[in-house]
Amino acid sequence: MALLQSPQLGKKRETRTVGRGFQSTFLIVFTILMTAGVVGRLVYLQLVEGAHHRARAEANRIRMILKQPERGNIFDRNGKLLATTHYPHSVYLWPMAHTKPSWSLVGPRLSQIFNIPQKEIEEKLDKAGPNSSSLVRIARDITEAQITALKEYENELPGVEINTEAVRYYPHGKELAHILGYTRELTPEQLKEKKKEGYRLGDAIGQMGVEKAYEQVLRGEWGGQQVEVDSKGRPIRVLGEKQAKAGKDIHLTIDLDLQQAAEKALGNIKGAIVAIDPNNGAVLAMVSHPTFDPNIFSKQKLSQKDWQSLQGKDHPLVNRTLSAFPPASTFKIITTSAGLESGKFSPSTILQTFGSLTVGGVTFSEWNHSGFGSIGFPKAIAMSSDTFFYQVGRRVGGPILTEWARKYGLGQRTGIEFANEESKGLVPDETWKQKTWKIPWTVGDSINMSIGQGALQVTPLQSVIMFSVPANGGFRVQPHVLKDNEKAKSWRVSLNMKPETLKILRQGLRMVVTEGTGTSLNVPSIGPASAKSGTAEAGINRPNHTWFGSYAPSDKPEIAVVAFGENTGEHGGTICGPMVLQVLEAYFHSKYPGKYAKPTIDTSDSKTQKSGGRTGD
Repeated sequence: MALLQSPQLGKKRETRTVGRGFQSTFLIVFTILMTAGVVGRLVYLQLVEGAHHRARAEANRIRMILKQPERGNIFDRNGKLLATTHYPHSVYLWPMAHTKPSWSLVGPRLSQIFNIPQKEIEEKLDKAGPNSSSLVRIARDITEAQITALKEYENELPGVEINTEAVRYYPHGKELAHILGYTRELTPEQLKEKKKEGYRLGDAIGQMGVEKAYEQVLRGEWGGQQVEVDSKGRPIRVLGEKQAKAGKDIHLTIDLDLQQAAEKALGNIKGAIVAIDPNNGAVLAMVSHPTFDPNIFSKQKLSQKDWQSLQGKDHPLVNRTLSAFPPASTFKIITTSAGLESGKFSPSTILQTFGSLTVGGVTFSEWNHSGFGSIGFPKAIAMSSDTFFYQVGRRVGGPILTEWARKYGLGQRTGIEFANEESKGLVPDETWKQKTWKIPWTVGDSINMSIGQGALQVTPLQSVIMFSVPANGGFRVQPHVLKDNEKAKSWRVSLNMKPETLKILRQGLRMVVTEGTGTSLNVPSIGPASAKSGTAEAGINRPNHTWFGSYAPSDKPEIAVVAFGENTGEHGGTICGPMVLQVLEAYFHSKYPGKYAKPTIDTSDSKTQKSGGRTGD
């Protein structure tokens, strides 16, 4: 029995048999899945994300050193330079600079040299992003002392670069501020909006006036060098280069000499002067006071003094040529047009004038408190009779006055390039009054409107267009400041006025100068002129606004000028008449040297000395 069992004594016994088949299968499946995952990831990285990772790798090896385009120059109509570019030194860093170990030394040193908080520098670098391939400007227009300091600490300041930079410069400073506007570094909100148009952090953009209106023309296109760098960011070789494309130069309709004459005429009076060619709407001069120096905005950072000069209580940044005010008696040009064109009055109409007129229990006074007897339209314009035009306004009514005000271009933007800066003004009507005051239009509203009072609001630019209508034979022109803007030059709208209406208007406006409220212009130092004055109530306990508009020569007008004084008190003829005269003298003496007599009184004297004639509105 023992002999039969002996062979099994040396054989090892299997103690576990459960699960052996499943273990092999699991290992095989697991290996296949892991391999598939690795392969899938490699495929994803190569095919899907390959371009992105190649770009990142390339960005570590290749840098783009950008070259800013030179902004286009701006010239006046005679080729005189109004805005250009100069090239101060600026300091730049690569965006990843503050992430390097050396930043603990570089940051404080730069902050010390430029008196800029280190945090402010770091915020600029953060905005650009660590993977940005463009340099970031941290200081502009640095001084010679600052350049010397950078050279002195050159070994401590790796990656700090000094380059010249194109910065806007206005050689005439304040004299053209509201026309040219200014350029300023993009705000974060503007950068977000303009990034798709190719703008970059630190770019300057036109913020006002011509600079804003013609930004795309003046701006130009960026260029630069594509440079291969080593591990320390040092250039090895230039891989490619694109030349920056300068912006286009533009020529304006502005006459610099006339602009300077208008600036001098306005002096320190708060207000505006506008001069245009009444035949095509070309703006010859446009002055607003108080004003500002646009070169302030070319600085890296505005000082407290700079901010104070811009934030004054008189609002120097406001362009008063495009701001609206009650037009007063200058509006009688439109009331005359409405009266004659409505058919309710004829060119031979004679009306009795009075010291006052009572309508609906309300008394409306004549400016001289006595009236002018029985007169027709030309004499009423010349003497600016209120009671004459009260009667016209009462009879034609609000709707017709409103219709003609809008035909002349009031209550709407003029079409000048500064659309977002321009007020539409206001031509009130029944709908407006019901919406605003919840009461109906009355005959008193029509009477007030007939002499340019009430809720009516007009800009000096709209006013000079109004004067251009009788000057050019009945057309509303579109004002423009770009000299080669042919579309604007040829664009004008006929008001389809009767020849008799235009004749009465021109006769009356000429009589203003020969015998009425504008005799300050009846002088041999200018060509024969036509004009109209205005004095507007500005509110309780506030001085009056004053107006004076003119065109000349009366028989074949070449220039129309409007002057406006904000809260000046007195009368349009005494305050604004002499301003207009100075502008007209500058125009005629420049265009026709020796033809007209020189002014008998220095234009720097008090404006009231040259007013002469009557002192009505």
